[in-house]
Amino acid sequence: MSVLNVKNVTHGFGARAILDNVSFRLLKGEHVALIGANGEGKSTFLNIITGKLMPDEGQVEWSNRVTVGYLDQHSVLKIGSTIRDNLRLAFDDLFKLEEEMLALYDKMADAADDEVTKMMEDTAEIQTILDSSGFYVIDSKIEEVANGLGLGDIGLDKKVDELSGGQRTKVLLTKLLLQNPTILLLDEPTNYLDANHIEWLTKYLQNYENAFILISHDVPFINDVCNLIYHVENCELTRYVGNYDEFQRLYDLKKKQLERDIEKQQKEIEKLEDFIARNKARVATRGMAQSRAKQLEKIDIIEKPREKPKPTFRFKETKAPSRFLIEAKDLVIGYDTPLTKPMSFEVERGKKIAICGVNGLGKSTLLRTLLGIIPPVSGKIHNGENVVTGYFEQEDSKDNSTIALDEVWNAYPSLTNHEVRLELARCGLTTENITSMMKVLSGGENAKVRLCKILLSEQNFLVLDEPTNHLDVEAKDELEKAIREFKGTVLLVCHEPYFYESFITDVWNLEDFTTKIV
Repeated sequence: MSVLNVKNVTHGFGARAILDNVSFRLLKGEHVALIGANGEGKSTFLNIITGKLMPDEGQVEWSNRVTVGYLDQHSVLKIGSTIRDNLRLAFDDLFKLEEEMLALYDKMADAADDEVTKMMEDTAEIQTILDSSGFYVIDSKIEEVANGLGLGDIGLDKKVDELSGGQRTKVLLTKLLLQNPTILLLDEPTNYLDANHIEWLTKYLQNYENAFILISHDVPFINDVCNLIYHVENCELTRYVGNYDEFQRLYDLKKKQLERDIEKQQKEIEKLEDFIARNKARVATRGMAQSRAKQLEKIDIIEKPREKPKPTFRFKETKAPSRFLIEAKDLVIGYDTPLTKPMSFEVERGKKIAICGVNGLGKSTLLRTLLGIIPPVSGKIHNGENVVTGYFEQEDSKDNSTIALDEVWNAYPSLTNHEVRLELARCGLTTENITSMMKVLSGGENAKVRLCKILLSEQNFLVLDEPTNHLDVEAKDELEKAIREFKGTVLLVCHEPYFYESFITDVWNLEDFTTKIV
């Protein structure tokens, strides 16, 4: 049974085409991954099917009584309320039904007999809906899903204003799963989730009876939860049956076949052109030459697909620092309250250290404290000599109206316009990306601009906070290679062990120092 039909949808922004005559059909129970390079239009596609964007052409048709749950990169929480308050909003419709039922009971006292009969029927129907929906065990249901995603550790009575970006994402995702919609739409759900909570979400989605569409660049996650791949490339949407690995195999085969077809056609064209050139002037063979010319005109030229610019990352190194870049003694981090017990450690030259642990323990806070952006609660930090740091923050400001070109140029005013454009192009950005505001770029495009600023300077210490969030598969592979080849020291926060396992020398688990129950 089809729950969603997308027919001949075309959409663009200004002169930029995003989707061209795209059709899509989602059946009940299908688990779909929507994949493609940064900026190809995946989030645009989800915004069109949810009605947030009107397509330039085409139709989007949902089947009757479908409920859609959408977790996008810009979802918000009800400020000033607790986590539990926000999770209970998932059952708003049921609470309204209960209010309606209680109001009917109040009215029965003054109603006529025939009205009472009708009201009894209505209340019985509502009661059946509440019972079948598990309304009277809502709190235990909330705690079950919340604990699965680690919200129980934070405390359900904590105000959402006090949460980190990763914790807010968990609340939004938990609320969405509690709603149990007919269709789940998930845009990068594993961003900010740590390994054990990704494992919980993986099992949840594997057993999910309804359909979902997932945008993700996390290949192992896609392999585990999806049985269909829709690939967005060059404004087209192509369907592949199987997981990501199967898609990659079929895509490579298709690409090689296309290259063979183009080569074969080119040889045929050259052969016809050669025959025409040699025979059009001779009277005896002019007719054959004209016949070949007509044959040539009828050939439908196979166009080579437009190649997306591939990123090239290489970190520049400066002279080596002292043996220890950072020495911490009895360091306690936090804001109003301590997040950790006293920690003592060194960051030694040449080490590549991954900091792990569940969300909310203070991984980003630790990086910001070590860099002197925020003060420690207590303890001492001693910085080594000749330390030159390149720092990648987890997120850019949501209100950054600077265009990508100026974002880099303002940081390196001695460069020419051409040089800045060239460096951004090396990071895999198009001319259109370069002249767009940072806040309208996709998450991956925005990250590439911010990476470009680090790549342009020389450093001996890289501090990277979730650099893989939003990056497409090609960019992740290139970033992994660049970090692996970097001769300096690296301090990395990342929720994807498969990304860093090829180059990391040490893993620090912040759970060993937290003041929280993990």
